Amino acid sequence: MPFEFRSNARILAVLVLAGTLVGCASGQKMPAVGQADADKFLFERGSALLAKKGWITAREYFRRIVDSYPQSTYRADAKLGIGDSYLGENQAASLILAVNEYREFLTYFPLSGRADYAQYKLALATSKQMLSAERDQTATHETLLEVQKFKDTYPNSEYRAEVDKVYRHARDRLSEAEFRVGMTYYRMRYMLGALPRFADVLREDPGYTRRDEVLYYSGVAFLKAGAIPQAIPMFATLVEQHPKSKYVKSSKRYIAQLTPKPAAGEIKR
Repeated sequence: MPFEFRSNARILAVLVLAGTLVGCASGQKMPAVGQADADKFLFERGSALLAKKGWITAREYFRRIVDSYPQSTYRADAKLGIGDSYLGENQAASLILAVNEYREFLTYFPLSGRADYAQYKLALATSKQMLSAERDQTATHETLLEVQKFKDTYPNSEYRAEVDKVYRHARDRLSEAEFRVGMTYYRMRYMLGALPRFADVLREDPGYTRRDEVLYYSGVAFLKAGAIPQAIPMFATLVEQHPKSKYVKSSKRYIAQLTPKPAAGEIKR
């Protein structure tokens, strides 16, 4: 049954733009519809071009299979090939189209043996649309949602390690955004604004790549707020869990300065 593409103004606008780039880009003669093994020829040629990063030309071959061979055994993989060609271009417009292709694949081929691949690439394509930490994080949240769908649906997939990388990249971006807000308050000397932001990062993202930095500035912020008993554990945790951090030396110095000294004549136990 032919694919029914969504009526999405954003996607259609991008399709019009992308269509102007295709034309007769391949310069290759397509086999006639109905010719023996034509779908196989199209798929093999498209796959070869995809491997050589001939994104537009490869897409022409895959698109012919999808549009003209509804019963082809190559149709599902051709749909993925179209998505991969858009993802490979790695442009703002093409990434939107890649996401659409992978979502449609999952809609029409939910039981395919390559559904986990489609979900992985969907998460990856979404992650490539994330903005920098100081900007809107909508795409970052969407990426984390797609990652969670993958983990829930395909826990034993061979792509799990790659999806974990996508997760770490997205989660780091989200934590970085929160940490930056905290640091803005810190530089304004408003510790009551900084500390909750730091605490959110430490609680919500234990694997944050810059966790040592958050611990360090949490300790310093507590000191500036006059909360010495809360500051020491931050420095101690940093030293224990991140021994190679550039903040270890300063943290040890703070610990030595803040730890109560035994009174004169008191026997150490």
